[in-house]
Amino acid sequence: MLAKRIVSCLDIKDGQTVKGTNFVNLRQAGDPVELGRAYSEQGADELVFLDITASHEGRKTFTELVRRIAANISIPFTVGGGIHELQDVDRLLNAGADKISVNSSALRRPQLIDEIAKNFGSQVCVVAVDARQTPEGWKCYLNGGRVETDRELFEWTREAQQRGAGEILFTSMDHDGVKEGYANEALATLSGQLTIPIIASGGAGSREHFRDVFLEGRADAALAASVFHFGEIKIPELKSYLCDQGISVRI
Repeated sequence: MLAKRIVSCLDIKDGQTVKGTNFVNLRQAGDPVELGRAYSEQGADELVFLDITASHEGRKTFTELVRRIAANISIPFTVGGGIHELQDVDRLLNAGADKISVNSSALRRPQLIDEIAKNFGSQVCVVAVDARQTPEGWKCYLNGGRVETDRELFEWTREAQQRGAGEILFTSMDHDGVKEGYANEALATLSGQLTIPIIASGGAGSREHFRDVFLEGRADAALAASVFHFGEIKIPELKSYLCDQGISVRI
C-alpha cells in the first residue's frame, strides 16, 4: 500500500499567508517562507502554494516568493495561481516548483492540461478543482470560487485525467475552513472513477478527519491549512496517530 501523504497549504494573498472559511473572511496566518520551512522540518510530505487572487486579479504568481520558499524547504513543492501558458509553467519550475497546479485557466481552456503534460510530463500537472454541491450536482467554480461554471465535478475530473493530469486537488467549497471533516462521499466517488492520485482539501479540523478521509474518502493525500498554521494539529503527532490507526504514512 502506498503511503498516504500529508500536505500543508499556503494560501497567498498580497504576498502573505491567509486563511478563510468557505473561501471568504480571510485572515492573516503568517509569513509564507517561515511557514514553509517549518512544515518541511515538521515532516509534511508536500507543500502547496496557491496564489488565491492571481486569476481573479488577472496577474501572474509571485515568482520571487516562490523562489524564496523553494530555497527553504526540502519537500515536493506545488505552485498554483495565475498560470495560463507554458511560459508560466517554465518560469515557476525554474523558480523551484516541482509541480504546477492549474484551475481556472484549465476550465477556460482544457487544452492547457495536454500542453503541460506533453511538454513537462503528467507528474508536473496538478489539476485543482474548487466545487460545491448545487441542486444540479457538484459544480466547478472559477477565480477562487467566485464564478460558477456549467462543468460538473466528476465529468470534468475524468476529462482532466484523460488529457494528462497527474493528480487532482479537489477542494469542497462547502467544507473549506469549517473544520467538520472532508467531503468523503464525493472523494470516494472520485477515487472510484479515476486512476490518478486525489488530494483532498477542505474540512480538516481534527486528527479523526484525516483518518476518515483516507479510510472513507479513499484519498491519496490530505491537504490542510489553518489547523497547521495555528498549531491546532501538529504534523508529527498526526502521523503518529494515523500509524496507530493502521494507515501507512511516512514518518
